[in-house]
Amino acid sequence: MSLRIADREFSSRLIVGTGKYRSFQQMKRCHELSGADCVTVAVRRVNLTDRSTESLLDYIDREKIFILPNTAGCYSAEEAIRAARLGREVGLSNWLKLEVIGDEKTLFPDNEGLLEATRVLVKEGFVVLPYTNDDLVSARRLIDAGAAAIMPLAAPIGSGLGIQNVNNLRILREMITTVPLIVDAGVGTASDAALAMELGADGILMNTAIAEADEPEKMAQAMKLGVEAGRLAFEAGRMPRRLYASASSPLAGVVR
Repeated sequence: MSLRIADREFSSRLIVGTGKYRSFQQMKRCHELSGADCVTVAVRRVNLTDRSTESLLDYIDREKIFILPNTAGCYSAEEAIRAARLGREVGLSNWLKLEVIGDEKTLFPDNEGLLEATRVLVKEGFVVLPYTNDDLVSARRLIDAGAAAIMPLAAPIGSGLGIQNVNNLRILREMITTVPLIVDAGVGTASDAALAMELGADGILMNTAIAEADEPEKMAQAMKLGVEAGRLAFEAGRMPRRLYASASSPLAGVVR
């Protein structure tokens, strides 16, 4: 079930976030129950100057969990580049989930700004994982710019709507073969995660679906199992769809 991105291998194909939990303690429990060994942290949410105050970083075991900084809340390439550099300077990572938001209501990506920031940050030695639309042309441009993975949305961030365009994800899976495809945003429950993996996604990143569940700890476990089941189903290869019935017990060789 391992996932390889750039030069790093992760034991889980599930990446989880750190926002919206009721407490840091609950966040830590959910991380453990999810089985994730990579969590994403918004650079803007971390107190990078006063280390004497409590921080969500205090609740992440960096011996076991890899921190993936993200540029959530950045609305231009310049903002995102600045946040990425700041995160690296204070020792978070040179890896980056890159977000450049183009619309405040939908939080859809600004593809032009995303591409610009990817080009700059890759040249500066960052391992860039851009959050983007489920659009093949944009994905190809980001790969050409040096992206280490492509992270298309399933639905708007935090919406919990599940996969809204199955065909687009199928197309992306068929056409993108050189970098991992990680579904990011919109997953609401374990069946959404399983479907994304059955479609061939290499991994899934989620936050709100776990953090805003009635019982986040149980949802963290459910997401772990959903991702694992979906991946196994993809690897197994589903049976053909048929218009009419096909007997489970073949008649050949039956004595009449």
